[in-house]
Amino acid sequence: MVVRHYDQQDLQAMIAIWNEIVGDGVAFPQEEILDLHTGADFFSAQSYAGVAEDDELGIVGLYILHPNNVGRCGHICNASYAVSSSCRGKHIGEALVKDCIEQAKAIGFAILQFNAVVESNIHARHLYERLGFVQIGTIPKGFRMKDGHFENICPYYYML
Repeated sequence: MVVRHYDQQDLQAMIAIWNEIVGDGVAFPQEEILDLHTGADFFSAQSYAGVAEDDELGIVGLYILHPNNVGRCGHICNASYAVSSSCRGKHIGEALVKDCIEQAKAIGFAILQFNAVVESNIHARHLYERLGFVQIGTIPKGFRMKDGHFENICPYYYML
């Protein structure tokens, strides 16, 4: 498996993986499903978008990297990660996060911050903590799940 910058021919697979996560309604704040046009616009608008590609399976995961804020807080970036449900448990997320850290440094960001990690997303939280991310606190009922109930979110940061 290799993690690399996305190409236009990756868009269909990226959109399918992204929409799977959005459709599940338990991790991403977005509710809108992407199509080829909105997906192309969305991924091209990022500071960096990377894909994990397996020789046999093709695109199995992706991430987006972009500023978390502007101006005096523009040195802080934010990222989101998505792994195809059929490929989870194979350390793809870890490869994506590690590549993201390197890309964020190369772009010139100083801090990587996650605003809304759902507290029940234990696998992601364990990965972030193992890689050195620090939990800032907990925001009670900060995330509305697809079924309508609210769960806590746990912001994290990593000094690049």
